[in-house]
Amino acid sequence: MTKKSSRGSVLGAILSVSCLLGIAVALQGVEPDSGPEEPKLVSPQEERVEAVGNDRHFGEYGIAELVDDEWIGQVADVTGIPPRVLRAYAGAEIAFTQSGGGCQVDWSTLAGLGYVESRHGTLHGGHIDGDGYQTPHMFGIPLDGSRSAAVPDTDGGVLDGDDEWDRAMGPMQFIPGTWAYLGADGNRDGESDPQQIDDAVLTAARHLCHGGTLADDAEWVDAVWSYNRSLDYNNQVAGAAERYREAAQRIG
Repeated sequence: MTKKSSRGSVLGAILSVSCLLGIAVALQGVEPDSGPEEPKLVSPQEERVEAVGNDRHFGEYGIAELVDDEWIGQVADVTGIPPRVLRAYAGAEIAFTQSGGGCQVDWSTLAGLGYVESRHGTLHGGHIDGDGYQTPHMFGIPLDGSRSAAVPDTDGGVLDGDDEWDRAMGPMQFIPGTWAYLGADGNRDGESDPQQIDDAVLTAARHLCHGGTLADDAEWVDAVWSYNRSLDYNNQVAGAAERYREAAQRIG
């Protein structure tokens, strides 16, 4: 019993030394652990699902009229996006496709932005009415530097109701300075209104396409980054866009 125990102890010691030597050899030339990888910006991985147009031209009709009614009904049902809002997202895609400018902005990317910015206009009990207007009007916090960058008033309070600090406005949450530069007339009523969903979404498409064509993952990431320079924001938009694309893929 004693001999067996002694042999076991010697064998155990040999194995212990061998393991340590093996670990030492394995560690030679290995870089020290630099910690967890930095989070990365991502783009949607589901294939794009195109909106279905009815061949009307954006120059003659507002973007809400560009989209096939059956497509709207089916996609609204599987995504949960309010139909009137979905018309703006899809109509903006069709308008840009018809414009021939080459930018590949799609409805699901715009829907991803709309989801993150305002839950498609439904935050705080709001909604988009039948004419496409945010009801009640939606305004963000004053951009006074306490919880955001400081952005002193640029519009005299005309658009955002605040003559001291700028505020983000409407379902796509534009600030007055950006709206003054890019604001669109998506419903063809002669005015550009950040509280009107067609105007706001077409402006969002302009913003995304301003710096590129969204033709690949890198350009998609850059475009969303230009909209809001936040990694978490980028990934939330990508996640929402991917969910909507995946849902639309299941139709039919």
